[in-house]
Amino acid sequence: MADNTDPHAEEMPELSDEDDGDVDGDEEQWQWMEEEGQTVICLFCEKLLDSVSATLQHCTVEHQLNVVDVIRKHCLDDYGYIKMINFIRATKCSASYLMELSEGLLPWDSEDFLKPVLQDDPLLQTDPEELCGTEDTSSSSRGDSHSEVRRRALTAEERVQRSEEAVARLMEDVHKLRLLAQGLVLNSEPGRGGNLGAVAELREDEDEAYFSSYGHYGIHEEMLKDKVRTESYRDFMYKNPEVFRDKVVLDVGCGTGILSMFAARAGAKKVIAVDQSEIIYQAMDIVRSNQLENIITLIKGRIEDIKLPVEKVDIIISEWMGYFLLFESMLDSVLYARDCYLADGGSVYPDLCNISLAAVGDAQKHQDRIAFWEDVYGFNMACMKAAVVPEAVVEVVQAETLISESAVVQTLDCNTACLSELEFTKDFLLKITKTTDCTAIVGYFDIFFDKGCSNKVTFSTGPQVTKTHWKQTVFLLEKPISVKAGEELKGKITVRKNKKDPRSLFVTFDLPDRKQTYTLQ
Repeated sequence: MADNTDPHAEEMPELSDEDDGDVDGDEEQWQWMEEEGQTVICLFCEKLLDSVSATLQHCTVEHQLNVVDVIRKHCLDDYGYIKMINFIRATKCSASYLMELSEGLLPWDSEDFLKPVLQDDPLLQTDPEELCGTEDTSSSSRGDSHSEVRRRALTAEERVQRSEEAVARLMEDVHKLRLLAQGLVLNSEPGRGGNLGAVAELREDEDEAYFSSYGHYGIHEEMLKDKVRTESYRDFMYKNPEVFRDKVVLDVGCGTGILSMFAARAGAKKVIAVDQSEIIYQAMDIVRSNQLENIITLIKGRIEDIKLPVEKVDIIISEWMGYFLLFESMLDSVLYARDCYLADGGSVYPDLCNISLAAVGDAQKHQDRIAFWEDVYGFNMACMKAAVVPEAVVEVVQAETLISESAVVQTLDCNTACLSELEFTKDFLLKITKTTDCTAIVGYFDIFFDKGCSNKVTFSTGPQVTKTHWKQTVFLLEKPISVKAGEELKGKITVRKNKKDPRSLFVTFDLPDRKQTYTLQ
């Protein structure tokens, strides 16, 4: 909420001597509103005046407050103007108080001030838009028409700019209040952290590109056709009906609604499916087409922004995994949903996951991607390596190019994990199985449906098994490292969010005699 010390707010300027003295100009400004036999009470004293124009003139001269300036400063519409007049009459505030008000949330914002304080108050019958326009109209008859048109255009532009700034400040205040409310909800839960995280703090407009990417059917078709992914979720739910029987389920990022429908078929009493992308409208049709609308409720919005129709849920399901597990940071939203809505004894699925690394020896791939730039049709373009190397590559790695055993560098339990665990630094050892040159490090993840399941389900996105749409994430080395079978390649990995775009990642490797940071975006 904005206060009077807001550094962006514009203070009401003091009226200059020239403004005070331009009585003739002010008389002409209010001339159009003269009406015979009209009695108006001053806003700031008990003086009775014979017209609206005389009252406003009196306020300017005697109380040093130009009502038009106040209207313009706060970009008041008809309702805002009426509320202001009634507020002044109800609270008997001073003119200096109004002049000191910052732009932003105004003291007369309440709907209570729409009720007239004085019956048949002539000031309430005044159109603020025409009121502001009269100054420009009357002035145009006195000056050069070309200069006046230019002046009026500049004035209009300034008003638009002030309006945009006021709206931006208001939106920021609303955003801060929402974060405050979310923080209070989280802090009210014993043992829950109050840190919302960078993703939850994104405004909807800042996060638009991410959700827009999931609005097209193509990406959902690719995921649905990924049998390893989709059948693992299906098998987990269909083979463990006791987990879902008569339960209330929340599906975070439901997409086409496939997981929600699996849950409904597995025996869930109620399923609430949430997604911010436009695909949810197709999901609504899909749910109706399968006669599941009595079980599944679909809600459009970010889980951080909406309110569920229930206080607690028994199960949270989500297919939140991105490349290298943590890309896109959707797990942040799942943890937020868990902290806000998961009942005691409930569970998030999948519940366990880990990230693994392995060494790769693929001389041909290194030649095609990195060494290529050293001689391009007889020209040295090696400087391009500085742009090429830092970009992590998502592709399928052939199992025969692996030259080490795998090493797990991070394990997450989605029922207990906190946001700080999603950024980490870990040492690793890769036991080399082949004497050759290490040209890259590959990363992948494994997923487990474990808690309370009589039939446990797991799947991997590694190079040694059936490929998935996640493929693997490859971190190419600018210069290969010579390794021997039986040796251990020692290193350190650091994974952190990009502060400017918290859905993307920075991954840094410390290896013998070198350090390289990669982006995944």
